[in-house]
Amino acid sequence: MARPTLLFTLLLLALFGAAPLRAEPPATVVVAFSRTTLKPVLAEGEADRASHRRVAATDPVRVASISKLVTTLGVLRLVDRHRLSLDRDVSDYLGWRLRHPAYPDRPITLRLLLSHQSGLIDGDDLYLVPLGTSLKARLADPRVWDRTHAPGSGWFHYTNLNFPVVAGVMEAATGTRFDRLMRRLVLRPLRLDACFNWQGCSDGAIARGVVLYRATGEVAKDDPASRPPACPVLAPPGAPCDLSAYRPGDNGALFSPQGGLRVSMIDLARIGQLLARRGHGLLSPRAYAEMTRPHWRFNGHNGLGESGEPDGFFCAYGLGLQLIGGGGPGCRDALFGSGQRRIGHSGSAYGLRSGLWLDPQRGRGLAFFTSAVPDSEPTGASMFTAREEALVERVRG
Repeated sequence: MARPTLLFTLLLLALFGAAPLRAEPPATVVVAFSRTTLKPVLAEGEADRASHRRVAATDPVRVASISKLVTTLGVLRLVDRHRLSLDRDVSDYLGWRLRHPAYPDRPITLRLLLSHQSGLIDGDDLYLVPLGTSLKARLADPRVWDRTHAPGSGWFHYTNLNFPVVAGVMEAATGTRFDRLMRRLVLRPLRLDACFNWQGCSDGAIARGVVLYRATGEVAKDDPASRPPACPVLAPPGAPCDLSAYRPGDNGALFSPQGGLRVSMIDLARIGQLLARRGHGLLSPRAYAEMTRPHWRFNGHNGLGESGEPDGFFCAYGLGLQLIGGGGPGCRDALFGSGQRRIGHSGSAYGLRSGLWLDPQRGRGLAFFTSAVPDSEPTGASMFTAREEALVERVRG
């Protein structure tokens, strides 16, 4: 058969149109791990749509609230070294009196902060504290306090602002800036090429960073021009980004301890392996036990999630760590199916959904993220998004 001429081919295209291009899937990576093995099981989509760079399991991404779990590892290392106590009034470390204005007789401790039982709330994103504003000044704002529930009363309110306070305590106790302290306590000992707000990652990791896109296609975070950022912390518009005079402890929010960790799924899975080994090599058995036991359980009316509603997403919480799949009144946290218990943490921001989940009995788990998830993404059988449920089922099947 004679080959069609170029003119004939163009005529066919004009008459019938070109075949539609297959839509590129959103950047998604999954790494499975056991106590001794790591296995990338899925990597699809583009880490950078402008350059068409494919995503890989070694590409760092902003994992949102999984950062809280990693920050907690740093806290517990300081507890193991007797630099911090989980049950001491944090005012003793900060150098100023921290109290709920409606309950001034209730000390606030690291245990309450790490388990979201401190009485703090986010209050219109007030956990974002810019350079030049002190944490002390921000916590004097009555909008950051739950008016009706006292610290330590058994009331849970998932709150980002707890972790800037935690980071401020860490800094005040050690005299070291949070990003540098986490590198020393956690990231370097675990040999992770990871960092908070891109400070301390290698040039190679920064170049491989994943751009986060919204479902509508626009860049939400970490485009190449902003890596590393000209200013690694939030600064007021027009104000100089001068960290030279910063005194550790003044503003623990600067390096985003609640959500600013950039880490690849391979390295996040290594943190999962640490949990699978019950903290061996980094934490004492006592510290691991404190982190992973439930400090709070949902009973249908004793707590609120990030949405400000008792939606059944948070049903049990340790120290910087979620416990899911345990069931109970009103619980809808079974990402892996009914009766499938896991420990770890979820993440959600800038169109991303992420997870680090471990079956502590079998010592096996998943580290994953998927991107360009719409804010309107429906939930599945649980309160996790349908996308996350489908992803878990896909890699398990």
